[in-house]
Amino acid sequence: MNERLNAYSDKMEKTLDHLSGDYISIRAGRANPHVLDKIKVDYYGTPTPIQSVGNITVPEPRLIQIAPWEKTLIKEIEKAILASDVGITPSNDGAVIRLVFPELTEERRKELVKDVKKKAEEAKVAVRNIRRDGNDAFKKLSKTEDVSEDEVKSLEDELQKLTDKYIGKIDKLCEDKSSEIMTV
Repeated sequence: MNERLNAYSDKMEKTLDHLSGDYISIRAGRANPHVLDKIKVDYYGTPTPIQSVGNITVPEPRLIQIAPWEKTLIKEIEKAILASDVGITPSNDGAVIRLVFPELTEERRKELVKDVKKKAEEAKVAVRNIRRDGNDAFKKLSKTEDVSEDEVKSLEDELQKLTDKYIGKIDKLCEDKSSEIMTV
C-alpha cells in the first residue's frame, strides 16, 4: 500500500476500533464485565478503573460480581456505578458488590438496536470524512508537487477501495451486535 494511503488507513482503523469499544459497553441482557470499563473509582484521590481496585467475575449469565481488594472501597465503587450510565443499581453484602442485569424487554432491545445502528452510521460518516480529507490532500499534491493526474486518480481509487472495505467492516460489526441484542 502506498505510504500516502497508510495515514488514512490508520485513521479508518481507529474509527473501527472506537466503534468496537462503544459496542462492548452496550449491554445486551447478558452480564459483560466490559460495561464497567469506563467507570472510575476515587482511590485515595485518584480516579482509578474498577478493574484495578477489585476482582470482577461473572458467576452467572446475568450477574457481575465485584470483590474489592480493600473492603473500604465498597462504598466508593457503588457510588461510581450509580453515577455512571450503566443503569443498574448495585447491591452489596459487605464483602462483594453484585450487579444483576434484568432481562431486556422487546421494546428495550429495539431501542438498543437503533442505538447500535446510529453509532454505525456515525462511524461511516467519520470514514467518509477521512476519505474526503484524503481526496482533498491528493488534489493538492497535483498542484504543489510533481504528481501526475493519473497518479492522483489512482490514489483516489485506492482510497475509495479502502473506504468501501471499512464501511463493509462497520456494517458487519453493526449486524453482529444487532443480532446479539435481539437474541433472547
